[in-house]
Amino acid sequence: MEEWKMYTTIAEFIQEWNQEAASTQKVMDTLTDASLQQQVFPNGRTLGRIAWHITTSIPELFSHFGIKMDMVKDSDTVPSSAKEIAENFRKVSADAAEAVKQQWTDESLKQVQNAFGRDLPNAAILSLLIKHIIHHRGQMTVLMRQAGLQVPGVYGPSKEEWSKLGMEPPKI
Repeated sequence: MEEWKMYTTIAEFIQEWNQEAASTQKVMDTLTDASLQQQVFPNGRTLGRIAWHITTSIPELFSHFGIKMDMVKDSDTVPSSAKEIAENFRKVSADAAEAVKQQWTDESLKQVQNAFGRDLPNAAILSLLIKHIIHHRGQMTVLMRQAGLQVPGVYGPSKEEWSKLGMEPPKI
């Protein structure tokens, strides 16, 4: 059986949400208009599509699980502006934290509902929503390298950041 991080307080979730949102924001802020067209494979998702999916799925998923949020307008059409995607992500991620804080209580975290065919407590659902963003952020960093962008460090220095520190990146 899968193990999920189980938040015991809304404040605990908000802290991790804000940390992951800030890391994702660094990635979003590095995108360029040209890089949005980088594809996984011919006719596959583009970097822009993945970035826009992260942004638009937040209010869609949160709303699905009972946290009311405004949907992103024209969510099916990927903007051609990297700045527009980054600004939308900034707003949506902040709105999500505020919505959880306003609409759920610590007790709400124990309530169980169906999520993707499984009965899970809301605390585990919130963990899944964070993992969804992390998963797609990882996809974005690979495409960013392919597009020639410098990837910002997320959980530690990136290859380029090691060099700026005057150090060799670790051999993995």
